[in-house]
Amino acid sequence: MKNQWSNFHQIGRNSFLAASTIYVSTEFNFLNTPLPDRSSFCFAAKDRSSFVVLKSEAEFNSALSKARDGSLPSVFYFTAAWCGPCRLLAPVILELSNKYPDVTTYKVDIDEGGLTNAIGKQNVSAVPTLQFFKGGVKKAEIVGVDVMKLRNVMEKLYK
Repeated sequence: MKNQWSNFHQIGRNSFLAASTIYVSTEFNFLNTPLPDRSSFCFAAKDRSSFVVLKSEAEFNSALSKARDGSLPSVFYFTAAWCGPCRLLAPVILELSNKYPDVTTYKVDIDEGGLTNAIGKQNVSAVPTLQFFKGGVKKAEIVGVDVMKLRNVMEKLYK
């Protein structure tokens, strides 16, 4: 009988993508844990006062003005329900939201109806995008999934 993993390892030797997928699957334990769907991500975040889901341009503009006037250290997390990398990042964002309760994290779904103009003003061209504000100034931006960089930026700016 052939080992169930023999084909899997063969692919891994011949494909960089498969090899990196094996690493990610092992690192984040995707084999046993399903990715959170959009509703569970929002539900888990509801209880956190430092995590806010923005659903309108008025809410976005209000949050951005608080971030820009320096009264509120903030992270804007631009995401989309269909975005796989965004789903990968979602649990990390929630973890960091709990770790830094004085920093308000705003989740902005780029497909939300009234947010198109607001997102355009922030020059968001890809998801996930994270923008970090402190003292009224945008201090950093991360485009894509880089968990180590995300942790380092949060540590550096908000510790």
